[in-house]
Amino acid sequence: VQLQASGGGLVQPGGSLRLSCAASGSIFSINVMGWYRQAPGKQRELVADFTSGGSTRYADSVKGRFTISRDNAKNTMSLQMNTLKPEDTAVYYCNAEKYELGKWYTYWGQGTQVTVSS
Repeated sequence: VQLQASGGGLVQPGGSLRLSCAASGSIFSINVMGWYRQAPGKQRELVADFTSGGSTRYADSVKGRFTISRDNAKNTMSLQMNTLKPEDTAVYYCNAEKYELGKWYTYWGQGTQVTVSS
């Protein structure tokens, strides 16, 4: 599985950005897909994902502001980020996990920088 993230950039507080992640390769058995972020000096954290049961979950800090979506026909996943705050500044990574032959496999995209600053 290969993941290619795009859409990051510099935005003012209160602004919006849309991140995209294109998946390719052996994607048929992907169970979970989502977005993580890592700010300088902090651990990588979950932002939002589609669980193996098909539901979505969000970090408390982004609920009501961020929306995760996916287009299965195009093998893409997006993260619409509204009302951005300086604390949303981080490198954002798309993530995929699949369960195959009794093992979980984790895949990461290359990361895209989001900077929220005036």
